[in-house]
Amino acid sequence: MTAQVTGTDILDVAREQVLERGVPLTQDQIVEVLRTGDDRLQDLLALAHEVRMKYQGPSVEVEGIVSLKTGGCPEDCHFCSQSGQFTSPVRSVWLNIPELVRAAKQTAETGASEFCIVAAVRGPDEKLMEQMREGVAAIKAAVDIHVAASLGMLTQGQVDELVDMGVHRYNHNLEAGRSYFPQVVTTHSFDERLDTCRMVKDSGMELCCGGLVGMGETLEQRAELAAQLGELEPHEVPLNFLNPRPGTPFGDLEPMDSGDALRTIAAFRLALPRTILRYAGGRELTLGDLGTRDGLLGGINAVIVGNYLTTLGRDPREDLALLDELEMPIKALNDTL
Repeated sequence: MTAQVTGTDILDVAREQVLERGVPLTQDQIVEVLRTGDDRLQDLLALAHEVRMKYQGPSVEVEGIVSLKTGGCPEDCHFCSQSGQFTSPVRSVWLNIPELVRAAKQTAETGASEFCIVAAVRGPDEKLMEQMREGVAAIKAAVDIHVAASLGMLTQGQVDELVDMGVHRYNHNLEAGRSYFPQVVTTHSFDERLDTCRMVKDSGMELCCGGLVGMGETLEQRAELAAQLGELEPHEVPLNFLNPRPGTPFGDLEPMDSGDALRTIAAFRLALPRTILRYAGGRELTLGDLGTRDGLLGGINAVIVGNYLTTLGRDPREDLALLDELEMPIKALNDTL
């Protein structure tokens, strides 16, 4: 980790280091970016957009998600209303195969190239793996769309099974930086999450790995998450903003300030210049319509359309219209093969 830059404007440093040379910001430099004032925000977003355009291009990857198994999770992730340990109003539900296929078709109709099957579990049991085998096969037979999965922590055997099924991307977020992780989850460790991420990368599947911000972490801990994601080098980083859910330990936290959220987007882009950076949960509450536009012009190059797992998203038509207005084409299916 380098020492904090002094006497030099961090945006000038980032322009030379990241934009011109493609070298990600260090953890200390990310902290400096997160500390920039509102008077520099538009300059920061413009620089992050330049980095995105140089290393990622104008295309935006669009994804839809569906929960195969909702609620009743044994883990205690403090932000999540699907935990069975909290009083959150999310009941346990399983989707059947026809419902999965229907959801995949609806996702494809938005122009999305990616459909992610999610389950609220510590890790998949044989029942869930069998449901995945049937579901992935049925989707592939009916819809021309990539299938991704997010099923918690995996064994090596389960990683191999998902590869055999044709799952091309796996999501497993770090959630928070190592130093703050024990304040977010106590039922499993940061290293357990990291182990699954590394097995997925080694398998040849694409790794989707991000986290949440606005959970009470310090700016230094937020920068730590960005830097640790940079070390892991996932193919994609979904950036979530806490949407406080009733009945969870983080349910009384205030939503993140929109300026801080936009600074975070730009900082993550400068920390991850060659990585897909995806809008995920909480952007509607934290940023609203105007902020969504600013983020797409400040480093974001992928979006989840429609609803999330337990919260409502924007109408997909609104997101697609915005991408059209900004002249950001949806990444074609064959471009992500």
